[in-house]
Amino acid sequence: MDRLWAPWRMSYLKKGAKGKGCIFCLNKAGKAKRHVFLKTKHSLGILNIYPYNNGHVMVAPFRHTSSIRKLSDKEIVDLFRAVSLSQRLLDRVLKPQGYNIGINESNVAGAGITAHVHIHIVPRWKGDTNFMPALYATKVISQSLDELLKRLKSEASRLKQHA
Repeated sequence: MDRLWAPWRMSYLKKGAKGKGCIFCLNKAGKAKRHVFLKTKHSLGILNIYPYNNGHVMVAPFRHTSSIRKLSDKEIVDLFRAVSLSQRLLDRVLKPQGYNIGINESNVAGAGITAHVHIHIVPRWKGDTNFMPALYATKVISQSLDELLKRLKSEASRLKQHA
């Protein structure tokens, strides 16, 4: 059986896999509202719409560049503070036991978006793999992106109030 019922993905499929423009730049400019949960002075945090695991987010600098080496020191510090803040939010909302954090520069390194560098944060739990990926090459994500976005934004608001 190669089917997994996921009717919520139909709106995405109708729009097409590739939008017009860079998702990070469009969200920075406010021209798209594609699951942004965090904005700092130089960076933004956004939910990955193709998550490897529940809570998979990406943090990107506002500046459109393909490599972390091209960022200024201020942008790099802000970017990694945004990564740390994203982890704090995920800790509070999902309580993962660990994380995979990575940067893929270029398509040969596995980057799906090559023109705008970004950092993946993937929450992990002991035993978060099960028979589905092993036997059926299928990953089950148990929470909707909209529900997770609402919870992350709420927690980000609470953190700002107590800062």
